[in-house]
Amino acid sequence: MKTYSALSVLLVLAAAGLSAQTLLVANQGDRTVSLIDTVSGNEVGPISEGVVGQWGHEITASADGRTAYLPIYGNSGVGKPGIDGQKLLVIDLGLRKVTATIDFGHGVRPHLPVLDAASGMLYVTTELDDAITVIDPRTLKIVGKVPTGQMESHMLALSSDGRLGYTANVGPGTVSVLDMVGRKTIAVIPVAGDVQRIAISRDDRFVFTSDQAKPRLAVIDTVAKRVQTWIDLPDTGYGAAATLDGKWLLVAIPAKNEVAVVDLSSMRVARTVAVAADPQEILVRPDGRVAYVSCSMAGQVAAIDLTQWKVEKLIDAGKGADGLGWAP
Repeated sequence: MKTYSALSVLLVLAAAGLSAQTLLVANQGDRTVSLIDTVSGNEVGPISEGVVGQWGHEITASADGRTAYLPIYGNSGVGKPGIDGQKLLVIDLGLRKVTATIDFGHGVRPHLPVLDAASGMLYVTTELDDAITVIDPRTLKIVGKVPTGQMESHMLALSSDGRLGYTANVGPGTVSVLDMVGRKTIAVIPVAGDVQRIAISRDDRFVFTSDQAKPRLAVIDTVAKRVQTWIDLPDTGYGAAATLDGKWLLVAIPAKNEVAVVDLSSMRVARTVAVAADPQEILVRPDGRVAYVSCSMAGQVAAIDLTQWKVEKLIDAGKGADGLGWAP
């Protein structure tokens, strides 16, 4: 894969009006991607997805900050009737436009893209194939699949070395443990009647997913491959992310318009932080100082200062702000 110097990346971003700290937001409501300069807090996009009657939910960016990948899920929610998306858009962030499309060949409801630094591969959850699809970002070709053994494998979390993957399987209420190198299912862990989202601790010891029927978070022991305990939440949880120091897990609580802060040493909620309406996804900035929270109904992103535990600013995005990505 071609590499770029830090200076060349900065020059490309500057020419496009972007800073070296750009937050990407997939906006379901207006079918756009917001490019947000996190220094100024201003939107310098948006980019139109250009797909009629369908939209993307989740987004990620390449390590050099030049390219973003946006699967087009369809026009409905997981497990609900609607159009089954079958494409992934490749976006040139400098040009601010879609420059290529990857076609999965049939409706798969592609959802979460994850770039693995270890293998260099792009993983995309493809729900209707009960699998993770493997794409080579250098050639934009599909090169394999990792079966999950379950329906509705909606979200994926990788171990720090990229060798293991964990999917939240929404309707079945399970978590699949995957061998990403051997491309096979290792185990399927029963969790609850219905689960959503997934996160992993910085030391790879625990995986977390939220029960959608009760206000609680499952803590899965990755060695024993079973639910070790439950953490009581203020209400039903959704997206989650661990802080870089490994001490805290941030969990979006949509019904309360807040983020619960879980102390991972005690496995209890230590505090909550009020955000804008309907928090969905959480992304911790690479320097570990700020967490960004997409707030769908508000069409905003809340920037939480992780030293003061308060929102330092609300950033306007688009309607139905959802998936978050970081372009370094």
